[in-house]
Amino acid sequence: MKIDILTLFPKMFEGFLQESIIKRALEKKLVEINVIDFRLFSKLPHRQVDDTPYGGGGGMVLRPEPLIEAILHYKKENTKVILMCPQGVPFKQAKARALSKESHLILVCGHYEGFDERIRAFVDEEISIGDYVLTGGELPSMVITDAITRLIPGVIKSTSAKEDSFTENLLDYPTYTKPASYKGMDVPPILLSGCHAKIAEWRHQKAIENTQKRRADLLK
Repeated sequence: MKIDILTLFPKMFEGFLQESIIKRALEKKLVEINVIDFRLFSKLPHRQVDDTPYGGGGGMVLRPEPLIEAILHYKKENTKVILMCPQGVPFKQAKARALSKESHLILVCGHYEGFDERIRAFVDEEISIGDYVLTGGELPSMVITDAITRLIPGVIKSTSAKEDSFTENLLDYPTYTKPASYKGMDVPPILLSGCHAKIAEWRHQKAIENTQKRRADLLK
């Protein structure tokens, strides 16, 4: 899979790409992630990318030319272009699974007060990571890239991905590790029994209870 991220602040991604699972996936060439400064596509003096809004109002608005030119430059026949936007469809695990099967994604990071409406004609869908406003689309693009990358075959153990929260609309079950007893708190005996069938049944029941307690809306 190839992911191209269009942003005005490529340095924000340096740590993100050089640590943990993302770094290992890049080293194994299981995913290709390119961070592209779309300011380079501006033909205006000083690489200007924003301007005041028509009709008045506060803030600056991203001009259409640099972003659209960048999209057209990198877009191929099999590309899906996604705009990071608080007005977009809420990002969920099912969407992460669907996007992990794509061969090429372009993630577009907005910034400032907003972007020229004409940019929307060149994107395939818009995604939001929550009902709040950030200073730009960089953090949402990292969240989406991380969620997608870990689902690519070979990046993590397939059993880990299958047992993630939100699989089958359930939160994850409780997990424990050594020591078996700590400050009077003991690991549930079933997990020490060695009976995998009973352990699987216990985990499924605990996932249901966990979801009912914390996110009952997922069970509707």
